[in-house]
Amino acid sequence: MTCVLIVDDSPTETYKMENILKKNGFEVAKAENGTEGVATARRVLPDLVLMDVVMPGLNGFQATRQLTKTQQTSHIPVIIVTTKDQPTDKLWGKRQGAKGYLVKPVDEKELISSVKRVLAGEELI
Repeated sequence: MTCVLIVDDSPTETYKMENILKKNGFEVAKAENGTEGVATARRVLPDLVLMDVVMPGLNGFQATRQLTKTQQTSHIPVIIVTTKDQPTDKLWGKRQGAKGYLVKPVDEKELISSVKRVLAGEELI
């Protein structure tokens, strides 16, 4: 089963994304902040990471950079899922190595479509 790691400090957002993913046949791992997300990704080696940006401590851009620039996790695609919707935010996400960028609130069709496309090797930003 395909495993998706959700890294988000909002229990509500995590709950919504987890339900959508499980309903669509994905296994889900969760982390509440960037530091925990990086550690969980190294331990679990998920097939994909959904990364929030605004989190205490290590933010999502920093965590994405750590995952995409480290040999052990560089093969894991990251989709940033955030409220930050400026073009410069998307550009910065891409520069950190993200393969996709979704703005909250994300609907089910958009989330699942983006996850499947990135897992198939597409770059969405």
